[in-house]
Amino acid sequence: MTLNSYLILSAILFTIGIVGVIRRKNLLMLFFATEIMLNAVNIGLAAISKFYGDLTGQIFAFFIIAIAASEVAIGLGLLILWFKKKNSINLDTIQNMKG
Repeated sequence: MTLNSYLILSAILFTIGIVGVIRRKNLLMLFFATEIMLNAVNIGLAAISKFYGDLTGQIFAFFIIAIAASEVAIGLGLLILWFKKKNSINLDTIQNMKG
């Protein structure tokens, strides 16, 4: 496979993630869409890194994976707390917060 194939795959996945973020109805789906976007960037970085024979892109991809794992852990913790409080993870209920 060529570099263009990997970059096209990465662009398609990133577009799917963007559509998921824009059409967000559920907080869990918003997290999934964000993960798809991060993994699309990882594919692009790893492919470019392999093409040029430099490990820098793969190292960046590794750090992005670590950051994504921590984001998911914190986000799911907040999601569980929100569900216990409001009994829903619909984003429309979040927009009506009063403080």
